[in-house]
Amino acid sequence: MGAFTRCHRLFFALFALAAAFAITRWTVAGPGFTDAFYHLNAANRLVSGLGLTDPYLWTYIAAPPALPAPSHLYWMPLTSLSAALGMWALNAPGDYAAAQWPFALMYAALAGCGFWLGRRLGGSPRHAWVAGLLTLFSGYYLRFWGTIDTFAPYGLAGALCLIGIGRALTEQPRRRWAWWALAGIGAGLGHLARADGLLLLMVGWAAALWPWDKGRQAHLPGAALMTLVYGLTMLPWFIRNLNAVGTPLPVGGAQAMWFTEYNDLFNYPPDSSLQALLAKDGGAFFRARWEAFAGPSGLLSGNLGTFIAVEGLVVMTPLMVIGLWRRRREPFLRAFWLYALGVHLVMTLVFPFPGYRGGLFHSAAALVPWWAALGVVGLDDVVRAVARRRRTWRPAVAQRVFAAALVIAAIGLSLAIALPNRVPPQTPGLLYRELTVRLPSDARVMINDPAQLYYFTGLGGVVLPNEAPAVIPEIARRYGVEYLLLEAVTESGQAAAPEALWSILTDPPAFLSPLEFPIPDARLYAIYP
Repeated sequence: MGAFTRCHRLFFALFALAAAFAITRWTVAGPGFTDAFYHLNAANRLVSGLGLTDPYLWTYIAAPPALPAPSHLYWMPLTSLSAALGMWALNAPGDYAAAQWPFALMYAALAGCGFWLGRRLGGSPRHAWVAGLLTLFSGYYLRFWGTIDTFAPYGLAGALCLIGIGRALTEQPRRRWAWWALAGIGAGLGHLARADGLLLLMVGWAAALWPWDKGRQAHLPGAALMTLVYGLTMLPWFIRNLNAVGTPLPVGGAQAMWFTEYNDLFNYPPDSSLQALLAKDGGAFFRARWEAFAGPSGLLSGNLGTFIAVEGLVVMTPLMVIGLWRRRREPFLRAFWLYALGVHLVMTLVFPFPGYRGGLFHSAAALVPWWAALGVVGLDDVVRAVARRRRTWRPAVAQRVFAAALVIAAIGLSLAIALPNRVPPQTPGLLYRELTVRLPSDARVMINDPAQLYYFTGLGGVVLPNEAPAVIPEIARRYGVEYLLLEAVTESGQAAAPEALWSILTDPPAFLSPLEFPIPDARLYAIYP
């Protein structure tokens, strides 16, 4: 039996590695959105000897006094460090494939977590294979595992942390220490990947001190060890921040709790607060949280939809819920369901706008292998329950047939989403080529996506503020910005910019001078602050 199990593990590991590298390269061959441009830019600068620095600002939260500035004052650094490692190891600065291979490895390892969890919860190679395949072909996540973003790093770190806590709660005392240490490493790496990764450490303590666990006192030393290892993992980053900005972690990100809209992320100065939220409208606080839960355009466009369609692939959602409910008292699952509940509550009630605009999607990556394993055992639970009422059913056969159907459905959904959304190798479009020709090489531009601008042109700058045009001269003086660009301009006077700036198109203020620019739907201005 041992050899049989080792054979399954070996074949799945080889298959997962091959599939992960093929899927990541096939679905994503370049950065496709702001987060990926930002993390890749930081990695490129690090490998090029410029350190962890930014030549632009994509948000004014925790904004530095000048540019260039220390990077990752809002997002965390593990994604950029992983991409930099890939490029450094292959001596290929700026090469996306070189930056991507660590993410393919992490993706394969995450599938291995699903395989292990399937075996742990279901007890057979069938459960292991189905859970591993459901992790590999994970619906909406499929086309994001290979992007230079937090999905693969946080997914793996978070899953390993929760596995470590689960094993620590169920192992014999002398074998718990290694699992608590693994949980601490996972919590530390999870926090290095995402700011909300701190929740993993909190979940570890909650699971260890669970009030209905008679042996909770025995877990206190282990939880302390987890915290110590977490601190050691985070220590280099704490030291860097103390040297760069004077605090272990940058301050300001907590303002997202009080956003009245997502574009508050670009306020200048960043002024979101509870007082401002309540002053705008007494019901704004509650409407924001309802919008995060239900979504702005239908019941499934918010975090509820993320749970049902993204985490559960729709068809698996009831199965994984059933699988968890029937095993809810198992200590091994305690940290998992505490984290699952906690991250959904945090991304709905505490950080509603960042939460439903992508925060939950990113953070739930750590749940993917767990939901896959619970979906498989939940399917078995349902089949057994039906078989007790339908004596003609053969449960073992039905379980294999429905498990195969579930995998086929997951593969079909994954490909249906990934095929039309593949990201090809990125080349600068006409807009960026014109900017490169017309502007000085050291120019700084106020633009909708400064991370993308820098990737294609090497030009620094700042993001368009979510404010009236009157703040532009102050920002321009502070950061040495000389030009402003509005994109996607329509005949009706709109643009890809905060609505407060649209008046520039029809009534440009005196400090903006229109420049000749050959792109029909773009407007370029010189700034005279």
